[in-house]
Amino acid sequence: MERKRVAGLLLIALLTLSAARVYVKQVYDGDTVALSTGEKVRYIGVDAPEIDHQGGKSDFLAHEARQINAKLVQGKPIRMEFDQERNDRHGRLLAYVFLENGAMVNELLVRRGVARVLPKPPNLKYFSLLLDSQRQAMVERVGIWQKAPEKPEPYYIGNSDSYRFHRPSCPLGKAVSGRHRVRFETAYKASWEGYSPCMQCKP
Repeated sequence: MERKRVAGLLLIALLTLSAARVYVKQVYDGDTVALSTGEKVRYIGVDAPEIDHQGGKSDFLAHEARQINAKLVQGKPIRMEFDQERNDRHGRLLAYVFLENGAMVNELLVRRGVARVLPKPPNLKYFSLLLDSQRQAMVERVGIWQKAPEKPEPYYIGNSDSYRFHRPSCPLGKAVSGRHRVRFETAYKASWEGYSPCMQCKP
């Protein structure tokens, strides 16, 4: 009788775990998905090229990034790992997403050159890992790294507090305090150090 009771409890536990498995239901773009639970997830530490969902011009390789992301996670079970902040200002979950084989989707996208590192303190748990993958993609010139920067500047202004870099004429760049101000000779060097382009001046 005791064996049957234990077996029954184990079966219930297994069924509960199975029901609790999280799947990716929808892929919006290269760094945002919706889960079977209805929650939206934004991948931490990376930024994929933006898709213009209004029918305008999308960023270089934006649709390819979405396709690669979908191939990796669409309809598949995932495991999520969180950092210091669990949600962003839009209410989306902020997560490192792992496949059943243990591979981190955030890193795979960076390594394939369809996402770049986007550090957002205090969520820096895997910053070094993601940056190493980005540097490999840069050296091999894969994905977004095959395209030369548009309208290069004589130098760029980095903000060590936000990990963003700006064109010299950008108001946000000019406002960077001396304590956080970093000068980069090229956009490539800024990216090599893990800085991400300003969304306003788009260096």
